[in-house]
Amino acid sequence: MVKVKIRTGRGTGTIEVDVEDLKFSGEEFKKIQAERKKAAGNRTVSTGRGTGKRKLSDTPEPKARPATKAKKKHIR
Repeated sequence: MVKVKIRTGRGTGTIEVDVEDLKFSGEEFKKIQAERKKAAGNRTVSTGRGTGKRKLSDTPEPKARPATKAKKKHIR
């Protein structure tokens, strides 16, 4: 069990809540997202300020991000 602080009242207050599992990052979350996408099926959502439509099943899979390298700074 983990205690999590949640913002309330337009961000002016906080409350602490007990949470069983934190499933919002990592490989486990990717699996949960894939299951939600399958469950959504042919549901459509509006995009671009309501001017376009897209089926949730047509959403592309996320690409792997390239590894970042630290750049060296030359100080003179």
